[in-house]
Amino acid sequence: MSDEAEVEAEVLEQLPLDAWHRARGARMVGFAGYEMPIQYEGILAEHEWTRQHAGLFDVSHMGQLIVTGEGAAEALEALLPADVSSLKRGRIRYSLLLGEDGGILDDLMVTNVTREGGEPAFYLVVNGATKWDDIGHLREHLPDAITLTYLEDRALLALQGPEAAAVLERVMPGVTGELGFMQSTEYAFEGGHLAIARSGYTGEDGFEISVAAGQAERLAERLCAEAEVKPIGLGARDSLRLEAGLPLYGHDLTPETDPVSAGLEFAISKARRARGGFPGAEHILKLLDEGAPTRRVGLALEGRMAAREGAPVHAGDRQVGTVTSGGFSPTLGHPVAMAYVDAAHASEGTALEVEVRGKRLPARVVPMPFVPHRYHRKGAV
Repeated sequence: MSDEAEVEAEVLEQLPLDAWHRARGARMVGFAGYEMPIQYEGILAEHEWTRQHAGLFDVSHMGQLIVTGEGAAEALEALLPADVSSLKRGRIRYSLLLGEDGGILDDLMVTNVTREGGEPAFYLVVNGATKWDDIGHLREHLPDAITLTYLEDRALLALQGPEAAAVLERVMPGVTGELGFMQSTEYAFEGGHLAIARSGYTGEDGFEISVAAGQAERLAERLCAEAEVKPIGLGARDSLRLEAGLPLYGHDLTPETDPVSAGLEFAISKARRARGGFPGAEHILKLLDEGAPTRRVGLALEGRMAAREGAPVHAGDRQVGTVTSGGFSPTLGHPVAMAYVDAAHASEGTALEVEVRGKRLPARVVPMPFVPHRYHRKGAV
């Protein structure tokens, strides 16, 4: 064998809108197995545009799944800590796919899409980087009577920002008035079928729209024809979700983290805490009762130098944690980060130091989100 090892390049899949992104000047990068647009005009400009107007994100790399069959809610409750059985039609819940030890295999959205008189049906959106593992895990653990379908012929677009609702109402009259945060509906658009959820990953009001892959370009063109809308890349999506204090799977969440340490206790409903029955329930319920030894916290850093994933967090001479996400906040004008730190150093206002390029940068623990959410809440979820 030659001394020169041949490294096979990763074969990246293309999004349904790949040519559309390139025609608009997108710089494409590999992410979650796909060629994704990281930016068009620049991350800072796109971040600020979304905060002020409306940005269109292509998130078609995400996994879109349908779980159907009698007993589907109960079957999902054996794998998730959500109270799926009480989820009303058209309502959405954030939940977690858990391993037997209570570790987080993925975070996801679950929507009750059961039709009137039809068998129970739930729509799941899972992370792109983990979707094949998720599909394998679900197929292994769901009962044979439950059907899992991967919607491989669907694209997913996210329209986010304070002007998103006005734009969508103009393009699809009547669709926004009935929707509050974490609610969904269906809409007939130019002969096609859309599933529209009022949710997103930016902290802003917005919508995620599932559309047939063949109709995605027409929908994107129609939305971007509105003056308030510009296409936005993966770079600004990351800076927006960081300011919103939203964890990114594979970084802030991993199989080694549990929901309590991650600060996601809200994802474990009161009913599920009472009856258990989800993977790792004994361990997780004990952490809820006694507290977790480490906690995911927000950090505000002084100066302009950002702390990135892996940066050590110190209290005096001792390392007490590690940064999992970090960057400069365009909205706040200083760096912010998420980190897991020892519970004794997780209280708001605690002074810490983050090591960046051999320097200790002053930081303090602050509440998340760093920038307040602006979700449109309407009715109970």
